[in-house]
Amino acid sequence: MREQIDAIKQKFNEKLAALSTSEELEKLRVEVLGKKGEFTQILRSMGSLSAEERPLIGKLVNEAKEELEEKIRFVKESLKERATDAKLKNEVIDITLPGVKSPMGGKHPLMMTMEKIENIFLEMGFTIEEGPEVELDYYNFEALNIPKDHPARGEQDTFYIDDQVVLRTQTSPVQIRTIENQKPPIKMISPGKVYRSDDVDATHSPIFYQIEGLVIDKGITFADLKGTLDLFVKKMFGDDIITKFRPHHFPFTEPSAEMDGTCFVCHGEGCKVCKGEGFMELLGCGMVHPEVLKKGGIDPEVYSGFAFGFGLDRMTMQKFGIDDIRLLYESDMRFLKQFK
Repeated sequence: MREQIDAIKQKFNEKLAALSTSEELEKLRVEVLGKKGEFTQILRSMGSLSAEERPLIGKLVNEAKEELEEKIRFVKESLKERATDAKLKNEVIDITLPGVKSPMGGKHPLMMTMEKIENIFLEMGFTIEEGPEVELDYYNFEALNIPKDHPARGEQDTFYIDDQVVLRTQTSPVQIRTIENQKPPIKMISPGKVYRSDDVDATHSPIFYQIEGLVIDKGITFADLKGTLDLFVKKMFGDDIITKFRPHHFPFTEPSAEMDGTCFVCHGEGCKVCKGEGFMELLGCGMVHPEVLKKGGIDPEVYSGFAFGFGLDRMTMQKFGIDDIRLLYESDMRFLKQFK
């Protein structure tokens, strides 16, 4: 069997020197070292040997296999390097050609509008405050002068986690938390996501964004409210916008108002966007209700304040002339690429 092992090695070396591809190398490996290869056949025929010869022949076979496997590894690496060199020689790269640019993302129109609004209020000395989206019923309703039997709760379709926990329906709870944790003067806005159980259509979504603001200090009047909000909308939509205030009711402010602004499309002439009225509703506002100040530990005899709030989605739609809120949430690249 020694002669047979030497013959296999010699034949292997001759074929190894003649091959030129990885496929031929693999074929040779299987032929000699595979499960049905020549060495396997020798091992299977060792039953005819004496007990003394078997370990000697087994050792010779294993040594021969290790020797040939090492040669295969060496030749395999050599063939791989040779193939790489040939590929590089055949490839021609023109380094003067312009590169292919990777697609770049852009800001979402909601975020573009939010950043502009935040910058306007930061310039006016406001701070930006944040709070939890999963909120206690107390902060979402009761601290805002909306007790459990108040009819205003019926006007807001709320997602309840349990009797005491809700998905916040507004960012007003951030105002209450700020009142509890900061002493006047307070001048803040609270942008963020809110949730209401609304059916999805062109103007409604169960998830949307709000930005609310709060100012508390000594001597704050409705004139401060009007001046602040008038300046905000002029910076937001242009100096030619005209604002007006209509009486309204909110449980957490008294007196309360809705603020309208001249239509950004027709500038007050009347068009289909503003439904011929020349004005569009922009936000709700009012003087902070004394009961809200009391719940926050602030003496309404010493301090007063105003609050306001508006939907960021609606403000974005007005600014960019978008007529369907669903476009802001569907991630349609054909729509979003317009705002790069």
